[in-house]
Amino acid sequence: MNESEFNQLADVALARIETAIDECGVDCNRSGNLLEVEFDNGAKIIINRHDINREIWVAAKSGGFHYAWQDGAWISQRDGSDLYAKLTELFTAQGETIGF
Repeated sequence: MNESEFNQLADVALARIETAIDECGVDCNRSGNLLEVEFDNGAKIIINRHDINREIWVAAKSGGFHYAWQDGAWISQRDGSDLYAKLTELFTAQGETIGF
């Protein structure tokens, strides 16, 4: 995948994530390629596009996760999880429901 393809796929993913967050009513601020999600209890999740590695990175209290585009989905290089499934799990841990 070239840089242009990665940028397009990552931008679509970030827009999808931002829309889902807005629909569930959690505070979300976007600054370029970075989404900062803040929950009522003060917990945060940071989601960003990491251009050098061509990955989407997620940082949460429970750890950091890196997702690369594979076979039509954003898949973790560490545990094989799907980006949207992991975000659903992280939101559930904060008592929030998010749908993709």
